[in-house]
Amino acid sequence: MNQNTIIRQIRKEDNLALAKVIRDVFEEHDAPRIGTVFSDPTTNNLFDLFQTSKAVLWVAEDDSTILGCCGIYPTEGLPGNYAELVKFYLNQNARGKGIGKELMEHCILSAKEFGYKKLYLESLSQFSKAVSIYEKQGFLKLSQPLGNSKHSTCNIWMLKDL
Repeated sequence: MNQNTIIRQIRKEDNLALAKVIRDVFEEHDAPRIGTVFSDPTTNNLFDLFQTSKAVLWVAEDDSTILGCCGIYPTEGLPGNYAELVKFYLNQNARGKGIGKELMEHCILSAKEFGYKKLYLESLSQFSKAVSIYEKQGFLKLSQPLGNSKHSTCNIWMLKDL
């Protein structure tokens, strides 16, 4: 990770830049737009979304450029003490530099501090590199989704003990 890169919590002024990073990743991987975060109306206003109790969105920034994000969110319908790892996206130039690992470590620590015992995530087969990173972090594949993320197109579900 570059010495100028910082990891910090989301600010209201990050909304547009983060929505662009997320949608650019979908376009880069030709991932589905419908039934995913791409078309989710909350993607344009992540700051307000993460003003929820026991939720946090970590943002990677380098010289005022938003590189990506990763968060913890108490998704509706998940069992008690479960949270979802959400909005884990990095722009193309930020990958392979340890930034994603740093963001994920911040999220795992936050989840533990919030008292969560399990971390759930949803992904797509188009993001196979990310899925291999999740597996290295101890996430195990599930046969069906948990909770009610409303992202019906996701076809990979994973869970990690904290």
